[in-house]
Amino acid sequence: MPFHMGPLEIGLIVLVILIIFGAGKLPQVFRSAGQGIREFRKAQAGEFDEDKKTKKTRKKAAQK
Repeated sequence: MPFHMGPLEIGLIVLVILIIFGAGKLPQVFRSAGQGIREFRKAQAGEFDEDKKTKKTRKKAAQK
């Protein structure tokens, strides 16, 4: 286990997260955390690609 955490500590952390965010927002929180981890790994591997909004914004700025 990372940081020498046992099942009791992990359960306590999950319980605190449930209390703070609520059960309804929990999937959204984990989804955005997963996207952040994915982007971080891509950036580490040198495969980071700009999103479409950034590309469009740069094209508009270049046209002006």
